[in-house]
Amino acid sequence: MTVLEDRIAMAESDSENTLDEMFERLEKMPVPEGYKVEIVEGTVYMSPQRDTHWEIILDIVEQLRTKYPRKQVKSDVRIDYPGHLNGFATDVTVMAEGAEKTEAGHWRHEDVEFVAEVISKGTATNDYGPKKAAYATAEVPVYVIADPYQRRCHIYTQPKKDDYEIETTVPFGSSLNLTGTVVGLTLTTDEFPHD
Repeated sequence: MTVLEDRIAMAESDSENTLDEMFERLEKMPVPEGYKVEIVEGTVYMSPQRDTHWEIILDIVEQLRTKYPRKQVKSDVRIDYPGHLNGFATDVTVMAEGAEKTEAGHWRHEDVEFVAEVISKGTATNDYGPKKAAYATAEVPVYVIADPYQRRCHIYTQPKKDDYEIETTVPFGSSLNLTGTVVGLTLTTDEFPHD
C-alpha cells in the first residue's frame, strides 16, 4: 500500500467512525415519531414522513416485492455511501441477492442494485444533488426519484463517476420501464399521489 493509499484508507476509516458516532448520538436523541433522519455530507437532516411520501414508498415496495424477497427490499435503513460523511436512510433500496451486513452491522453500498427517493420539499436538493452524486459514485445501477410536486419520476441509469449518463423523465400515471436494467420490472405510477 502506498502512503497516499494508506492516508485515503485512514481518512475513510475516520469518516466511518465519525459517521458511526454521529448516528449513535442521534439514536440517543428524542427524534419525533414519523421523522426520517439521515446524514448528507456531514449535515444531519430530519424530515417528517407525509402521507403522500409514505404512499409512494409503499407502492414502490409492493411492486418490487413481486420479484424480490422481503430480505432484499429495504426502507429507511442506514447505508453509508462514498463521499464525506454520507449515511443515507434511503426511501427504498434493493440489495443484491446474497448481500450480507459487515462485521459492524451495516449494509454495503456495493451491494445496492436499486434506489428510490421520494421528494420532500425540505430535502429535495439533496436527492437531486449530493445523494445522486453519491449513488452514481457508488455505481448504483438504477436511481429513481419520485417527485410528487412535479408529478413525475426521474430514472437515472448508467452511473459514471459522480453522475448518471442517462436520465428518463416519466409523468405520474405512466409506467417506469426498468426491464432493460438489473431491476427487470415495469413499475406503474397510476396510484402515486401528488402534492
